[in-house]
Amino acid sequence: MTKKLIFGLTALASIASVVVSDTCRTIQDTTAIELDHPLSTDYLTENFEYWSTACSALKPSCILSPTTAEEVSTIVKTLRANGNTEKFAIKSGGHSPNKYFASIDGSPLISTRKLNEVNLDAASQTVRVGPGNRWVDVAKALDGSGYTPVGGRIGDVGVGGLMLYGGLSFLSAQNGWAMSNVLEYEVVLANGTIAKASKDHNKDLFDAMHGGGNNFGIVTSFLLQAYPIDNEIWAGYFIFTPDKQSQILAAIRDFTENYDDHPKAAIISTTVMPLDLVEAWLMFVFYDGQDPGDAFKQFLDIGPIANTAKKQSYASYLEANNFAAIRGFSYEMGTETTPLPAKTDVYVLDSYINFWRKTAKTLFATAGIIASIAYQPVPKRQLRIAKEKGGDLLDMDENYDYIVFEMNLSYINLPFDWDDKRVQDAMKTLYTGQKALIDGFIKNGSLPSIPHLPLFANDGNQGQDYWGRIKPEKRAFAKKVQELVDPDNFFRSRTGSWKV
Repeated sequence: MTKKLIFGLTALASIASVVVSDTCRTIQDTTAIELDHPLSTDYLTENFEYWSTACSALKPSCILSPTTAEEVSTIVKTLRANGNTEKFAIKSGGHSPNKYFASIDGSPLISTRKLNEVNLDAASQTVRVGPGNRWVDVAKALDGSGYTPVGGRIGDVGVGGLMLYGGLSFLSAQNGWAMSNVLEYEVVLANGTIAKASKDHNKDLFDAMHGGGNNFGIVTSFLLQAYPIDNEIWAGYFIFTPDKQSQILAAIRDFTENYDDHPKAAIISTTVMPLDLVEAWLMFVFYDGQDPGDAFKQFLDIGPIANTAKKQSYASYLEANNFAAIRGFSYEMGTETTPLPAKTDVYVLDSYINFWRKTAKTLFATAGIIASIAYQPVPKRQLRIAKEKGGDLLDMDENYDYIVFEMNLSYINLPFDWDDKRVQDAMKTLYTGQKALIDGFIKNGSLPSIPHLPLFANDGNQGQDYWGRIKPEKRAFAKKVQELVDPDNFFRSRTGSWKV
């Protein structure tokens, strides 16, 4: 509460200058939709709830919090009425640090926080989930039910963005991407129509929304496949010293290649470097069951200096993982996708991290800088399952294993944005440099030659070309659907994020 109060007080000057927009005024005068003005407690609280303070620094003209698809439809129709050309943003959990993707300055923000249903139908093994939930909310609502959807790994991540751009899960090796397990989208289209999209109804729209982001409408609920899960799973963290780097990377390579031997196991391996402290490797470990057997033996044989893994509820683990969401900092995030090297070429994985380390150290003088890079396995079995369930716009070759990088630079945003450009430039150096390394390793034969390496948008930077890395035929298909459901480019011209 103190932190939020301090944030609110320091933001008063900029908030006071926000002009009430036409949309805000019309919604307030003609509807009962919840609307929060600048300086109100709910406005300050909701606008604070971004992972990056750079997004919180943007001040919407008002925050609209619809509770139904019908209210979202009313907002969309209002935004279209009488020559209204205001830009707007839609926010789920506020995880993306990309400004204007889910944040806005001087125009309306649509918060989905009250579109927060979690309704399990055990008979059909489905659960309907609102985009305003965070994944810990979903896990807590289902705790003890014996079921879970395929969702986020950090509890504080929002449902909406993760589902629309792919979603990696601790359950992905068993069930595909999170988006692979959507059975139906309820979505408000650009003309205000409330539509349902599934394999049996509006199928082209359904297919395009598997990785298509916010190009087609505002999702008001997801019907998800639910899977049995024990009341307790085995999970926690391993911590390693940096001198174990080569052993850890070799183990990550082997673990990814041999996922068929342990499909219920999952890892996220991250090296964290606060530039004024000691670097360390942090590994999230998860097993869908209570006894992992020897699934993590190669990592344990390396000798972690700490091991917190234990039996616990899925909800408690997702909530505990929130420590990874460092608040009070500005973020830059970027991603890249590399094919998995052969066992004899594991040096490739060392090269990526050595380049990351060299680049991050150029930011030594940046206030509060913390650099991290995560190695996230995407095994071929996950991609096979995704294709069996209908595929997606990423359309990765299921004959290969991959590693997806998540690279983060967080720092204290000082007055006058002194460090912003320096950090943004460093992130661009990171993601362009990693791409150059990958291309070079493919050229010299150290990596398999895979012409199609899409970006994992959940970790992407706004400077990266998401749609340029989608196969041309998939991009053309998505564009055709976009033109059909949004012929006058309402979402394309008035919201942020990557546009097809």
